[in-house]
Amino acid sequence: MKIDAFDFSTTEPLHEQLALDFTNTTPYHVNLSEDHLRTYADLLSWSLDAGSLSDDDVHRLLDIATDRPGEAEAVLQKAIRVREALYEILSDIAAEQTPKTGDLDTFNDALSEAMAHMRIVATGNGFGWSWVGGEDNLERMLWPVVWSAAELLMSDDLKYLRECGGHDCDWLFLDTSRNHSRRWCSMDTCGNRAKARRHYRRARSDN
Repeated sequence: MKIDAFDFSTTEPLHEQLALDFTNTTPYHVNLSEDHLRTYADLLSWSLDAGSLSDDDVHRLLDIATDRPGEAEAVLQKAIRVREALYEILSDIAAEQTPKTGDLDTFNDALSEAMAHMRIVATGNGFGWSWVGGEDNLERMLWPVVWSAAELLMSDDLKYLRECGGHDCDWLFLDTSRNHSRRWCSMDTCGNRAKARRHYRRARSDN
């Protein structure tokens, strides 16, 4: 599928956890001038790359957004507010600090809306959760994101939550390395840049 939107595959998303991938849709939260979520089409592009929407979902929602651009823009701004609140919550946790009440309120409001669309349904092996209704709801890609975040916050994996130590990167990730000493979102990007800076400083000090 081709839409006029940012190609998130070029950012090499970590795909460790849906909520973390969502917070990582901007390279640096301190400065949102390079935010990858600039349009509603960008939000759809990310959802397709992350697997939270299907091709058919994206086609349908893009058509609806084209007919209702004001509503689509409002959803985009809401998605960014939820993302920033979620980032602040998780960043505080990674820094072993207590999340701010306002951020938790924003997240819980989004979670309440998402849970209104969840149902227990019968499966071949018993029962499971499913998203029901709202196929034409322009916010529907946010529901699995906030549910993913809720599951992370309630899971044992939370103790492995880390924030990238890169100079200009604050991506969040789960440190599942053997000795839990991972410092970078990716050794191929931020890790190599840090090594290059250290090498440059050593070279200058030797001269």
